[in-house]
Amino acid sequence: MKITVNEQHFEAEARPGQCLRTYLRDRGCFGVKKGCDAGDCGACTVHVDGEPVHSCVYPAVRAEGRSVTTVEGLAKNGELHPVQQRFLDAQGFQCGFCTAGFLMTTAALDEDKLADLPRAFKGSLCRCTGYRAIEDAVRGVKHVEEPAGGQAVGRNLPAPAGPEVVTGTARYTFDLDVPGLLHLKLLRSPHAHARIRHITTAAALAVPGVHLVLTHHDAPDRLYSSAQHEHVEDDPADTRVFDEVVRHVGQRVAAVVADSEAAAEEGCRRIEVTYDVLPAVIEPGEALRPGSPVVHDKDPAASGIARPQDNVAAELHGEVGDVEAGFAEADALYENTFQTQRVQHASLETHGAVAWFDEDDEGTGRLTVRSSTQTPFLTRRSLCALFDLPEDAIRVVAGRVGGGFGGKQEMLVEDVVVLAALRLRRPVKLEYTRAEQFFGATTRHPFTVRVKAGARRDGTLTALALHVVADTGAYGNHGPGVLFHACGESLAVYRCPNKKADGYSVYTHNVPSGAFRGYGLGQVIFAVESVLDELAARLGLDPLVLRERNVIRAGEAMITADGEEEDLHIASYGLDQCLGIIRTAAAEPAEPAPPGWLVGEGSALAMIATAPPRGHFADARVSLLPDGTFDVAVGTAEFGNGTTTVHRQIAAGELGTTAGQVTIRQSDTDLVRHDTGAFGSTGTVVAGKAVLRAAGGLAGQILDFAAEHLGVDRALCRLEEEAVGYAGKRVLLKELHQAALAAGRELTADGHFDGTPRSVAFNAQWFRVAVDPGTGEIRILRSVHAADAGEVMNPMQCRGQVEGGVAQALGATLFENVRVDERGAVGTAAFRRYRLPAFADVPRTEVHFMTTADTIGPLGAKSMSESPFNPVAPALANALRDATGVRFTELPLTRDRVWLAVKHLDAQPESPAG
Repeated sequence: MKITVNEQHFEAEARPGQCLRTYLRDRGCFGVKKGCDAGDCGACTVHVDGEPVHSCVYPAVRAEGRSVTTVEGLAKNGELHPVQQRFLDAQGFQCGFCTAGFLMTTAALDEDKLADLPRAFKGSLCRCTGYRAIEDAVRGVKHVEEPAGGQAVGRNLPAPAGPEVVTGTARYTFDLDVPGLLHLKLLRSPHAHARIRHITTAAALAVPGVHLVLTHHDAPDRLYSSAQHEHVEDDPADTRVFDEVVRHVGQRVAAVVADSEAAAEEGCRRIEVTYDVLPAVIEPGEALRPGSPVVHDKDPAASGIARPQDNVAAELHGEVGDVEAGFAEADALYENTFQTQRVQHASLETHGAVAWFDEDDEGTGRLTVRSSTQTPFLTRRSLCALFDLPEDAIRVVAGRVGGGFGGKQEMLVEDVVVLAALRLRRPVKLEYTRAEQFFGATTRHPFTVRVKAGARRDGTLTALALHVVADTGAYGNHGPGVLFHACGESLAVYRCPNKKADGYSVYTHNVPSGAFRGYGLGQVIFAVESVLDELAARLGLDPLVLRERNVIRAGEAMITADGEEEDLHIASYGLDQCLGIIRTAAAEPAEPAPPGWLVGEGSALAMIATAPPRGHFADARVSLLPDGTFDVAVGTAEFGNGTTTVHRQIAAGELGTTAGQVTIRQSDTDLVRHDTGAFGSTGTVVAGKAVLRAAGGLAGQILDFAAEHLGVDRALCRLEEEAVGYAGKRVLLKELHQAALAAGRELTADGHFDGTPRSVAFNAQWFRVAVDPGTGEIRILRSVHAADAGEVMNPMQCRGQVEGGVAQALGATLFENVRVDERGAVGTAAFRRYRLPAFADVPRTEVHFMTTADTIGPLGAKSMSESPFNPVAPALANALRDATGVRFTELPLTRDRVWLAVKHLDAQPESPAG
């Protein structure tokens, strides 16, 4: 087979049935990504004779004799293609995993197609950006500032990896060639609940190329949690690498390791398993009833499960004041039950890991695990505990991670990969398929939330009560934390003397739930903010007036149903500004709606802690290099959260240099002492503060050393950049490094931060919508988001985080739904069955940042990656209520659900809405 790839000629046969995507990656074209392998996402787009194609569904043999261009071949003679330059100028990416596909699609558009981007991008998906930055890139809008001298913090400086992202040279988890690599595939359970009576592997081992089959007989007899937290006891220990009892459809049963994925898959097909099928419970309400099948028959003391015999993974019960007395003194009451659905993280890069041994001269070596993870340090700790290895026996490193959203705060693949590598002492790889992401990874917790609220005539709240049931699925990973967090800030944001919460995280035989953007808050905020709008309606008040009358104020204590959150503080307050932005938007002239459509508007607010409770640790090291530049080593991972850019800016500001003189090394357990991980919106406020302290320590060392050894006055040294410019200062720094080397010193400093005390961030969302009563279609006429992020480190980047959060939340509000049938099987295990927001679905959101400076966060900054998600669903539901008169209590707000409710209301106008 003769083929030209990026103007290089190859003669290599394609494997039977091989697609062009894998053929190109075999030739080293790692810019061609796997997002779906079904032609749904566009991440694998390449040009064949100038025409864009999805290479995952394009047979490799069809490219014989043709010219293929990948993203690596767009640049010519060292010059970026104009489209690549525009994506750099607009920073039209976040995690960047989809970027090569968008670049290749854009580069092939003619003027007619450029005029209709929703149609042009109908086969391309981005989970991070919300598409505004991509459209700006296509249109040639420039947002990036030139990395010149001056203050680094607060400017739109570019992501350090930008050039690699747009040229396809950024290296994600599997973008490397590992010699002798073996492939691992998993056999999964067809039953929601069953005991493995017998398993036969002989036929699988007889498949040519198969090296190893692993079952529960080979697994460590140790329970753990796939969830990764600083405190191991936060999550129930209820999981084994392989278990003789399966508890959901899709659970691992066995693993086959072979020379190729095809051989491993064939090996899985040949494993013979005899099951004793057991009764299953799918609905959490049923799981709580006496006599229901027990999901985990384990010792509560050993496992950390609250009440295993009752299927309760965790529970909370708290009350401040007297809620019943508060309801009795209210002039208006409202009570209703709300339901939220399962949502998939849908990060474009699926879960995966590869492990290999770095052999030493004695034939022994350390195991390196390269993983798509948000928690490399915690994953190393979990692996060492699971396999009884010392901490220095394993190195965990994350390349650039292709999206996370909380879904990669788990150990879902590394354990089985390491088990296989330890057995074979060969490199082993496991990469999830898109289908496996749906039934073998985790989802957002489905919630049932009953809220009762009471208020006086003037809108003053007298009592708030929650009853929450969260479906944690077959395993309790993140179940307790999600439940506790959900009932925390959702109540604490309101000044109410009487509060109560009862909550249950319930085991079922469903696909496990896990960490997801917002960590439970979005589900409960949907209910609370909807109830407050209904309460305002019964009192004849503007919903904003009711909120303004009751929200927490600067300097006040955070009161949940358990009392005061002592380590949580309002270290800066912008909620009043947020509500002011919403009021201004609502007062402005309305956008035109199609004739006959119903129009309404609605808003909601949210508060979130800027770090998890009880400590979230980060270490950083900043060093002066021989060439006069600086190296920053930090443990946190980059997956589109933008921490790499922010850490670079923080270090540059402290060291009095330009961001371009700072190199970032990250997400590698060999770099620094410890980092809890990139989750809980901690990349800026925790790891960023560690970088700030390390950079500040190094700046002090440099000034002291310059004064002591070179006779340079400290004050003059601080002003050196003004006298000689940054280039001259770099010469001075090179001299300092040489002098330090001669003196036997290393100019380097460490920084540490533990994430406590914690501050809070605020967000508010407002929508104006139009609804077609004849079809149920919802059209967003205007979207406004107010964000209190403290001092914004990089406005362009932070705006992208907000837009991406709003877009992801709109998907969860309007159509995303992981459907599970009565057998517990996921029926939406593909992008074409699980609808993600596409370019045409997402409106432009006006993003406003408040003017605040936090006294806890680094340089006044607060977190802003999770929080924009939380107020979106209730704001849209409140706008829909305003337009239709119907209070929708169940997500998603699909067109058929809206149409049926509006039709019912027209037929029976006197019936209560609900």
